[in-house]
Amino acid sequence: MTVQPPVADIRPITRTHHGRSFVDNYEWMREKTAPETIEYLNAENAYTEQETAHLAPLREAIFSEISSRIKQTDMSVPSRTEKYWYFGRTEEGKSYGRSCRIPVEDDSWTPPEIHPDSPHPREEVVLDMDALAEGHEFFSLGAMVATRSGRYVAYSTDTSGDERFELVIKDLSTGELLPDRIADTFYGALFSEDERYIFYTRVDEAWRPDSVWRHEIGTDAAADVRIFHEPDEKFWVSIGKTRSNKYLVIDDSSKLTSEQWVCPMSDPTGDFECVMPRTSGVEYGVDHAVVGGEDRWLVLHNATGPNFALGWARVGELNTVEDLHELLPHREDVRLEGVDCFAEQLILSYRSAGLARLAIMALDGADFGSFAPIEFDEELYSAGFGSNALWHAPVLRMGYSSYTTPTQVLDYVVATGERIVRKEQEVLGGYERDDYTATREWATASDGSRIPISLIRRADLDLSQPHPTMLYGYGSYEMSNEPGFSVSALSLMDRGMVIAIAHIRGGGEMGRAWYDEGKMLKKMNTFTDFIACADYLLDSGMTTPQQLVAQGGSAGGLLMGAVANLAPEKFAAIQAIVPFVDPLTSILMPELPLTVTEWEEWGDPLHDAKVYDYIATYAPYENVCAQNYPNIMAITSLNDTRVLYVEPAKWIAKLRATATGGQFLLKTEMVAGHGGVSGRYDKWKQTAFEYAWVLDQAGAA
Repeated sequence: MTVQPPVADIRPITRTHHGRSFVDNYEWMREKTAPETIEYLNAENAYTEQETAHLAPLREAIFSEISSRIKQTDMSVPSRTEKYWYFGRTEEGKSYGRSCRIPVEDDSWTPPEIHPDSPHPREEVVLDMDALAEGHEFFSLGAMVATRSGRYVAYSTDTSGDERFELVIKDLSTGELLPDRIADTFYGALFSEDERYIFYTRVDEAWRPDSVWRHEIGTDAAADVRIFHEPDEKFWVSIGKTRSNKYLVIDDSSKLTSEQWVCPMSDPTGDFECVMPRTSGVEYGVDHAVVGGEDRWLVLHNATGPNFALGWARVGELNTVEDLHELLPHREDVRLEGVDCFAEQLILSYRSAGLARLAIMALDGADFGSFAPIEFDEELYSAGFGSNALWHAPVLRMGYSSYTTPTQVLDYVVATGERIVRKEQEVLGGYERDDYTATREWATASDGSRIPISLIRRADLDLSQPHPTMLYGYGSYEMSNEPGFSVSALSLMDRGMVIAIAHIRGGGEMGRAWYDEGKMLKKMNTFTDFIACADYLLDSGMTTPQQLVAQGGSAGGLLMGAVANLAPEKFAAIQAIVPFVDPLTSILMPELPLTVTEWEEWGDPLHDAKVYDYIATYAPYENVCAQNYPNIMAITSLNDTRVLYVEPAKWIAKLRATATGGQFLLKTEMVAGHGGVSGRYDKWKQTAFEYAWVLDQAGAA
């Protein structure tokens, strides 16, 4: 039986703010557990399944390609702590993998040889995620952290997708779970140095992590102590520690303002002290370094300019920014992004000319030295130091990738600068990086700004002819789309598709100003930049409107919805994943998850009529009109706490009722969260579903 396009009931309500009224016909869908809501979402799923049924062979082919290119029985490179080498294993046919370890036997920093197909004689299983996920349609870890001695591991699990976790503790010396169970925790956890306590965060009713708690191991969670609470709804809290293991650090930050609180690790029940009291609009972060035998704070801050500066002060001598000694001044052309402190060196992360870069400083004297850039051969790449838990490590673990280079794990020998490739992601099926190429192009925005575009394609593609093209964008929260290798993207490129990534304003690719020019009352730049990138691809002959598909997710889904209204004629289709397409309704409801914190990203339309009017000019749901649209597919999850399913559901319903042309599809994962389905095989199937539709719409299927 043929399924007809669902027609949502019209139940108008009028929303009025600042004397402006908006009639919303579909707000009734917000009742998540109402039978009519579930019935409607199921009807949309049935219609989408019918309309994409012809793509089943292509979906199966893409899934087969992804799974056949990935080495499914594999392991990560072991990372060393004081007493153990930790690593992960995956096994063909299993979705989640295991965390394992073997004891350190000598002082070598060369990872032990462990075979991916068989356990090491001294191997221990720390956590078997496949066993934990058994019987659950959805499974996600929110924390997994071991004590330095290796006796305990704490982990938290979510089996619905709503990102509320239960924290448990496992005694690895016995393999037994302790009776301690802590419900409704947020991401992350941290043990005290003496292993008597564990710290974690909780969220308020609006899903904001507002408090830090201390649990004494072996006691009832009802006796846990709230050690920090932030009442301001714009601020989020988290807890961590310095790599030196000398201080606990509570980060208390909004999108515009930061405050750091510290407590000696040697006194886990002690009081936290504020490093520098918050100043509105000033962001800062601290780390602990030892220079010339002195304890010093390294502070990255934006008090002297939007691209941040790096300063230092002796511990005990820092109260305000004026107390800082300048180490790296603010620069208009360089965005400082982070500094990592080790016993013998500092690692600086920064951004220049649209690319993330690294520099290193040796700490071998009575004072700071200078940073030396760490160079790489490729123009477009991503590199970073990760999995470096040890303060005194003479070898640092580094990750490297590019659009055409599979992910590499390297060890950086501090004393010599030597880089040892410990592993490169194995792409099965005869992958040759020379068969693909990546270039950086530049589009020109309406105000003259130059917008970077990354183009990735097969090297043998005939550029004298237009090709199916997927244009991807995000453009919010100062998040940058970094170059990285994607196995699944090969299935697009091998079918002749060009992948274009628009590095638009609202992201962070070109520094803090790039972000500032794409937020609040300048948010429209994000959308017009994306359209300028589409124009560049069309005008250059790279593609045609009949072959160009746009894709974006979350805040990038807002981008998709806005572009659909502003420039529908430029695209054959638009795919919006967990899309934030009803922003005005959501941001007007402070009781919703994330809303108040979002006022510093989008503006506060609840209290400011100017902001209300501005958001109303671009909000996708508000601006659906009687025009021809590209074909649109929205993908969402019922249990998403970040962008509620109701936004794309209402959007698709209004598009179908209002537009004069275009097909509109909605796919709702009924057991999933913001990140979609869980488990690697289900994720590959989801990617195959998305890519099959993109290829079909672009004429490349």
